[in-house]
Amino acid sequence: MFGPSRRLLLAMPAVGLLAVGLLITTANPGKAHEAPTGWEYPYSCCANQDCREVSKAAISERPEGYVINQTGEVVNYHDKRLRRSPDGRYHWCSVAGSDTSRTICLFVPLQLY
Repeated sequence: MFGPSRRLLLAMPAVGLLAVGLLITTANPGKAHEAPTGWEYPYSCCANQDCREVSKAAISERPEGYVINQTGEVVNYHDKRLRRSPDGRYHWCSVAGSDTSRTICLFVPLQLY
């Protein structure tokens, strides 16, 4: 009915649509790692929805470090998970974004004493 070259020409629009569909569904994967104020969480801290902004009341500061009030976990002042917040707000990254899981990263505002 159709020769090989004619079949190839007929299949090309379908291949193009498939490629466009893949681009749309995979475009901008960094958005899942973006803080509400626009900066991006490092991939080492955030795998999809692990990070979120939290209120100042969610974090306490003690002599041993920052305390995640929800879990009681202490992030020592010298812990590599502790980061300075680019927007001056607290951000907590926990496993699977759960309020009861361990901390991956904690972003805190710069404290001037």
